[in-house]
Amino acid sequence: MSQPNHSAKPGFRLGIYVFKDAEIVDFAAPYGVFSVARRYDPELDVFLIADSNRPVQAQAGFTVLPNYSFSDAPAMDAFLIPGGFGTRQEMHNRRLFSYIESLPQTTLLTSVCTGSWIYARMGLLDGLAATNRKEPDRVESSSLGMVPIDRLAKLAPACRVSRARVVDSGRVVTAGGIAAGMEMGFHLLRRAGYAEDWIADIARTMEYKAAYEIYRRDVEYAAPSARSLEVI
Repeated sequence: MSQPNHSAKPGFRLGIYVFKDAEIVDFAAPYGVFSVARRYDPELDVFLIADSNRPVQAQAGFTVLPNYSFSDAPAMDAFLIPGGFGTRQEMHNRRLFSYIESLPQTTLLTSVCTGSWIYARMGLLDGLAATNRKEPDRVESSSLGMVPIDRLAKLAPACRVSRARVVDSGRVVTAGGIAAGMEMGFHLLRRAGYAEDWIADIARTMEYKAAYEIYRRDVEYAAPSARSLEVI
Protein backbone atom coordinates (compact mmCIF):
# COMPACT_ATOMS: atom_id res chain seq x y z
CA MET A 1 0.00 0.00 0.00
CA SER A 2 1.42 3.40 -0.94
CA GLN A 3 1.67 6.08 1.73
CA PRO A 4 -0.77 9.00 1.82
CA ASN A 5 0.29 11.98 -0.27
CA HIS A 6 2.16 14.48 1.90
CA SER A 7 -0.22 17.19 0.67
CA ALA A 8 -3.28 15.42 2.12
CA LYS A 9 -5.08 17.45 4.76
CA PRO A 10 -4.30 15.87 8.17
CA GLY A 11 -7.33 14.50 9.95
CA PHE A 12 -9.90 15.14 7.21
CA ARG A 13 -13.35 14.62 8.79
CA LEU A 14 -16.54 13.64 6.97
CA GLY A 15 -19.86 14.13 8.72
CA ILE A 16 -22.84 12.25 7.24
CA TYR A 17 -26.38 13.38 8.01
CA VAL A 18 -28.87 10.62 8.79
CA PHE A 19 -32.63 11.07 8.97
CA LYS A 20 -35.86 9.07 8.84
CA ASP A 21 -36.11 7.05 5.61
CA ALA A 22 -32.62 7.93 4.37
CA GLU A 23 -31.38 5.58 1.63
CA ILE A 24 -29.00 3.09 3.26
CA VAL A 25 -26.38 2.73 0.53
CA ASP A 26 -26.32 6.50 -0.01
CA PHE A 27 -24.68 7.01 3.38
CA ALA A 28 -23.16 3.55 3.95
CA ALA A 29 -21.11 3.61 0.73
CA PRO A 30 -19.09 6.78 1.44
CA TYR A 31 -18.84 5.73 5.09
CA GLY A 32 -17.43 2.38 3.95
CA VAL A 33 -14.83 4.03 1.70
CA PHE A 34 -13.57 6.12 4.61
CA SER A 35 -13.68 3.11 6.92
CA VAL A 36 -11.31 1.16 4.68
CA ALA A 37 -9.11 4.20 4.03
CA ARG A 38 -8.70 4.62 7.81
CA ARG A 39 -6.86 1.31 7.91
CA TYR A 40 -4.02 3.06 6.09
CA ASP A 41 -4.40 6.57 7.46
CA PRO A 42 -5.98 6.50 10.95
CA GLU A 43 -6.16 10.31 10.99
CA LEU A 44 -9.15 10.17 8.63
CA ASP A 45 -12.49 10.35 10.40
CA VAL A 46 -16.12 9.72 9.45
CA PHE A 47 -19.22 9.94 11.62
CA LEU A 48 -23.00 10.26 11.60
CA ILE A 49 -24.92 13.42 12.51
CA ALA A 50 -28.63 13.70 13.23
CA ASP A 51 -31.06 16.31 14.47
CA SER A 52 -30.83 14.77 17.95
CA ASN A 53 -28.88 12.04 19.72
CA ARG A 54 -31.54 9.38 19.24
CA PRO A 55 -31.69 6.29 17.02
CA VAL A 56 -32.63 7.07 13.43
CA GLN A 57 -34.62 4.62 11.30
CA ALA A 58 -33.44 4.76 7.70
CA GLN A 59 -35.23 2.94 4.88
CA ALA A 60 -36.35 -0.67 5.27
CA GLY A 61 -36.20 -0.40 9.06
CA PHE A 62 -32.41 -0.07 9.15
CA THR A 63 -31.68 1.79 12.39
CA VAL A 64 -28.50 3.68 13.22
CA LEU A 65 -27.28 5.61 16.25
CA PRO A 66 -25.74 8.98 15.33
CA ASN A 67 -22.43 10.02 16.83
CA TYR A 68 -23.44 13.67 17.10
CA SER A 69 -26.48 15.93 17.04
CA PHE A 70 -26.77 19.39 15.49
CA SER A 71 -26.28 20.97 18.91
CA ASP A 72 -22.92 19.20 19.32
CA ALA A 73 -21.61 21.16 16.30
CA PRO A 74 -18.77 18.72 15.49
CA ALA A 75 -15.88 20.07 13.43
CA MET A 76 -15.71 18.61 9.95
CA ASP A 77 -14.26 19.23 6.51
CA ALA A 78 -17.24 17.88 4.56
CA PHE A 79 -20.94 17.48 5.30
CA LEU A 80 -22.87 14.88 3.31
CA ILE A 81 -26.63 14.55 2.82
CA PRO A 82 -27.81 11.18 1.47
CA GLY A 83 -31.00 10.69 -0.51
CA GLY A 84 -33.94 8.43 0.08
CA PHE A 85 -37.68 8.83 0.49
CA GLY A 86 -37.08 10.94 3.59
CA THR A 87 -35.63 13.82 1.58
CA ARG A 88 -39.19 14.84 0.72
CA GLN A 89 -39.67 15.80 4.37
CA GLU A 90 -36.14 17.10 4.85
CA MET A 91 -36.78 19.73 2.17
CA HIS A 92 -38.98 21.42 4.79
CA ASN A 93 -36.64 20.93 7.78
CA ARG A 94 -35.76 24.45 8.90
CA ARG A 95 -33.47 23.13 11.61
CA LEU A 96 -31.42 21.37 8.93
CA PHE A 97 -31.31 24.55 6.84
CA SER A 98 -30.09 26.55 9.82
CA TYR A 99 -27.46 23.94 10.61
CA ILE A 100 -26.13 23.98 7.03
CA GLU A 101 -26.06 27.79 7.05
CA SER A 102 -24.05 27.72 10.30
CA LEU A 103 -21.26 25.59 8.83
CA PRO A 104 -17.95 27.34 8.10
CA GLN A 105 -17.34 28.36 4.49
CA THR A 106 -14.45 25.89 4.44
CA THR A 107 -16.82 22.95 4.96
CA LEU A 108 -17.69 21.15 1.73
CA LEU A 109 -21.42 20.67 1.15
CA THR A 110 -21.90 17.29 -0.48
CA SER A 111 -24.75 14.95 -1.34
CA VAL A 112 -25.66 11.61 -2.82
CA CYS A 113 -28.79 11.08 -4.92
CA THR A 114 -31.78 13.18 -3.84
CA GLY A 115 -29.77 14.75 -1.05
CA SER A 116 -29.05 17.50 -3.57
CA TRP A 117 -32.75 18.46 -3.39
CA ILE A 118 -32.01 19.98 0.03
CA TYR A 119 -29.38 22.30 -1.39
CA ALA A 120 -31.71 23.07 -4.29
CA ARG A 121 -34.51 24.04 -1.92
CA MET A 122 -32.11 26.34 -0.05
CA GLY A 123 -31.03 28.04 -3.27
CA LEU A 124 -27.46 26.82 -2.86
CA LEU A 125 -27.30 25.31 -6.35
CA ASP A 126 -28.14 28.53 -8.18
CA GLY A 127 -25.41 29.23 -10.73
CA LEU A 128 -23.80 25.84 -10.12
CA ALA A 129 -23.78 22.45 -11.81
CA ALA A 130 -25.17 19.47 -9.89
CA THR A 131 -26.43 15.94 -10.42
CA ASN A 132 -28.91 13.44 -9.02
CA ARG A 133 -30.17 9.91 -9.63
CA LYS A 134 -30.90 9.31 -13.30
CA GLU A 135 -32.62 5.93 -13.14
CA PRO A 136 -36.22 5.97 -11.83
CA ASP A 137 -37.91 3.36 -9.71
CA ARG A 138 -41.32 2.03 -10.75
CA VAL A 139 -43.31 4.87 -9.24
CA GLU A 140 -40.95 7.56 -10.53
CA SER A 141 -41.16 6.18 -14.05
CA SER A 142 -44.97 6.18 -14.01
CA SER A 143 -47.37 9.06 -14.54
CA LEU A 144 -47.46 9.44 -10.74
CA GLY A 145 -43.81 10.38 -10.37
CA MET A 146 -40.76 12.02 -11.86
CA VAL A 147 -37.17 10.96 -12.45
CA PRO A 148 -35.13 12.46 -9.56
CA ILE A 149 -32.73 14.34 -11.85
CA ASP A 150 -35.71 15.94 -13.62
CA ARG A 151 -37.18 16.99 -10.28
CA LEU A 152 -33.83 18.56 -9.41
CA ALA A 153 -34.15 20.68 -12.55
CA LYS A 154 -37.59 21.87 -11.38
CA LEU A 155 -36.43 22.57 -7.84
CA ALA A 156 -33.38 24.52 -8.99
CA PRO A 157 -34.09 26.15 -12.37
CA ALA A 158 -30.95 28.28 -11.98
CA CYS A 159 -28.81 25.14 -11.64
CA ARG A 160 -27.15 23.45 -14.62
CA VAL A 161 -28.13 19.81 -14.22
CA SER A 162 -25.37 17.38 -15.21
CA ARG A 163 -25.53 13.65 -15.89
CA ALA A 164 -22.02 13.02 -14.58
CA ARG A 165 -21.67 10.52 -11.74
CA VAL A 166 -19.97 13.14 -9.56
CA VAL A 167 -20.11 16.91 -10.08
CA ASP A 168 -17.54 19.05 -8.26
CA SER A 169 -18.64 22.70 -8.27
CA GLY A 170 -16.16 23.90 -5.70
CA ARG A 171 -17.70 24.00 -2.25
CA VAL A 172 -20.71 21.97 -3.41
CA VAL A 173 -20.11 18.40 -4.61
CA THR A 174 -23.01 16.17 -5.70
CA ALA A 175 -23.19 12.53 -6.74
CA GLY A 176 -25.76 10.49 -8.65
CA GLY A 177 -27.96 7.77 -7.27
CA ILE A 178 -27.38 5.26 -4.49
CA ALA A 179 -24.26 3.29 -5.54
CA ALA A 180 -22.64 6.56 -6.67
CA GLY A 181 -21.98 7.07 -2.97
CA MET A 182 -18.87 4.96 -3.56
CA GLU A 183 -17.55 7.52 -6.01
CA MET A 184 -18.42 10.33 -3.62
CA GLY A 185 -16.31 8.65 -0.95
CA PHE A 186 -13.35 8.29 -3.31
CA HIS A 187 -13.75 11.83 -4.59
CA LEU A 188 -13.74 13.26 -1.07
CA LEU A 189 -10.43 11.50 -0.49
CA ARG A 190 -9.27 13.25 -3.67
CA ARG A 191 -10.49 16.60 -2.34
CA ALA A 192 -8.68 15.88 0.91
CA GLY A 193 -5.44 15.78 -1.10
CA TYR A 194 -4.72 12.06 -1.31
CA ALA A 195 -2.78 10.83 -4.33
CA GLU A 196 -4.66 9.05 -7.09
CA ASP A 197 -2.60 5.88 -6.78
CA TRP A 198 -3.32 5.78 -3.03
CA ILE A 199 -7.08 6.12 -3.63
CA ALA A 200 -6.94 3.47 -6.36
CA ASP A 201 -5.29 1.15 -3.86
CA ILE A 202 -8.21 1.71 -1.47
CA ALA A 203 -10.55 0.69 -4.30
CA ARG A 204 -8.43 -2.42 -4.95
CA THR A 205 -8.63 -3.37 -1.28
CA MET A 206 -12.41 -3.08 -1.50
CA GLU A 207 -12.45 -5.32 -4.62
CA TYR A 208 -13.83 -2.34 -6.52
CA LYS A 209 -10.87 -1.73 -8.81
CA ALA A 210 -12.60 -2.36 -12.16
CA ALA A 211 -15.55 -0.11 -11.36
CA TYR A 212 -13.26 2.54 -9.91
CA GLU A 213 -11.21 2.72 -13.11
CA ILE A 214 -14.38 3.38 -15.09
CA TYR A 215 -16.14 5.76 -12.76
CA ARG A 216 -13.18 7.90 -11.73
CA ARG A 217 -13.33 9.42 -15.21
CA ASP A 218 -17.00 10.31 -14.77
CA VAL A 219 -16.35 13.38 -12.63
CA GLU A 220 -17.26 16.83 -13.90
CA TYR A 221 -15.35 19.78 -12.49
CA ALA A 222 -17.59 22.81 -12.88
CA ALA A 223 -16.26 26.18 -11.79
CA PRO A 224 -18.90 28.14 -9.86
CA SER A 225 -20.00 31.52 -11.13
CA ALA A 226 -19.28 34.70 -9.18
CA ARG A 227 -22.95 34.90 -8.23
CA SER A 228 -22.98 31.41 -6.76
CA LEU A 229 -19.94 32.23 -4.65
CA GLU A 230 -21.80 35.16 -3.18
CA VAL A 231 -24.85 33.01 -2.44
CA ILE A 232 -22.97 30.20 -0.72
